Amino acid sequence: NGGKIRSTAEAATAKNDLTAAYNDAAGRANAPVILGSTINGTTLAPGLYRTSAAAVVGPNDLILDASSASNPATAVFVFQIHDALTTAQSNKVVLTGGALAKNVYWQVGSSATLGASSQMKGNILALTAITIGKNASLQGRAMARNASVTLDTNAISAP
Repeated sequence: NGGKIRSTAEAATAKNDLTAAYNDAAGRANAPVILGSTINGTTLAPGLYRTSAAAVVGPNDLILDASSASNPATAVFVFQIHDALTTAQSNKVVLTGGALAKNVYWQVGSSATLGASSQMKGNILALTAITIGKNASLQGRAMARNASVTLDTNAISAP
């Protein structure tokens, strides 16, 4: 239906699906790589990544590289961000080696804010709210459990 919620029942189903996806991402615990509060200028392989506090992506680009996976098209990246997630202005999340945005999950313990003109990849599952800054783009989905998703002249494409 073009992504539009047409009834209260569809809205309830969508919220339940988001809650299930959020809980699945938050509940993963198999050998996570612990990241610092700044995820900056690095290349990461598929896997589970966790922060113990808020996280900032940038100011240098983050590269997600699936080339080490036996099947790069199914390689999954899960980021468990304990608190808030922020991307720096004009920052990019870059997919290489066959990585796909549909297989990247950002589970955020509070709110996510994408900086102006940044380029994000993946599905943002925020407990509270999501704000996408002016001219920022997202290849993925922005889903907030308890508040709103705020847009400002953005390009969003389904993965």
